[in-house]
Amino acid sequence: MNVVIPGTQRRRRLAGLFLLYIGALALIAFWPSPVDAGSAGTLQKILGALHARGVPGWVNYTLVESAANVVLFVPFGVLAAAYLAERYAWFAAVVGVAVSCAIETGQHLFLPARFATVHDVMANSLGAALGTLAVYAIRSRKHDG
Repeated sequence: MNVVIPGTQRRRRLAGLFLLYIGALALIAFWPSPVDAGSAGTLQKILGALHARGVPGWVNYTLVESAANVVLFVPFGVLAAAYLAERYAWFAAVVGVAVSCAIETGQHLFLPARFATVHDVMANSLGAALGTLAVYAIRSRKHDG
C-alpha cells in the first residue's frame, strides 16, 4: 500500500511546477534571438501612446524589459523557497542569482544574437529574492494566525 503524506504530495506538486517553469525559462533564456524581437515595435508604439497621454518618459522600453526580467524570476523564488524547508528557504534566492549568472554566461558564449548583461542578472536576482520573500511572508502569516 502506497501512502502519500500531504506534505510529500505538496512537495511533488511543487517539484513538478518547478520543472515546468525551468523548461519555460530555458526556452525563453536560450531562444536564439531576443524573445521580444517581434514585439519591440508594438511595445514602442504603446509606450509612445502612453507618453502622449501623460505617462512619464522614464516609463520606457528599458524599464519594461527590466520589469519583465524581475517578473520572470519571481516564480523561481516562490517555487524553490516553497519546496525547501523553512529554515533553508533563503537558499532559493541564492540559487536564483547563480541560475541567472549561468543563463547570462550561456547567452554570452553561445548566442551571438542575445545580449548578456549584468543588469539582467540584477533584475533576475531581484525577482528570485522577491519570490523568496513572498514565501517567507506567507509562512510568517501562517505562524501568526
